[in-house]
Amino acid sequence: MTDIIKSTVIQGVKLVRLSVFADDRGQFMELFRKDWFPERTWDIVQSNRSDSKAGVLRGLHYHRYQVDYWHAPRGRIRVGLADLRQSSPTRGAVETIDLHQDNPCGLFIPIGVAHGFYAVTDATLTYIVDNYYNGQDELGVAWDDPTLQINWGVDKPILSQRDHANPRLLDIAPGALPD
Repeated sequence: MTDIIKSTVIQGVKLVRLSVFADDRGQFMELFRKDWFPERTWDIVQSNRSDSKAGVLRGLHYHRYQVDYWHAPRGRIRVGLADLRQSSPTRGAVETIDLHQDNPCGLFIPIGVAHGFYAVTDATLTYIVDNYYNGQDELGVAWDDPTLQINWGVDKPILSQRDHANPRLLDIAPGALPD
């Protein structure tokens, strides 16, 4: 039986504890079912994979037109989430969730929730989205934003140039933030 746990911190975020069926040949698990997320009409249009070496931090990113559903089949990642939605009752809330291969879970990230991850070990992240990549909808906020205060458990991660240049939340115009 698959357990779906709604976040008590950020409205709309869901952690899915995946059921693993294993025997001496290996294992099987169902990673995604659209009926787990009835609040969203799913047209999965793209599936992505990100491989990161230990110490890499990717994000924070947010979207106005797509949801993400993440799974970490290899290694351990610490996911940082921040609710940037202006009309959300949990606006400004932050949360960290560890995803790793020894406790298989999926993570549903709604529109307007900034998300990123720190690779605690060498890790693989796979994720599906319900809209094609659109550079105009690939927005960011600083991983170490003092307003958000996400507890990553790291001081000097390895960042891309893009993520290093992400603005602070206070420098983002209110109209650029999701509703």
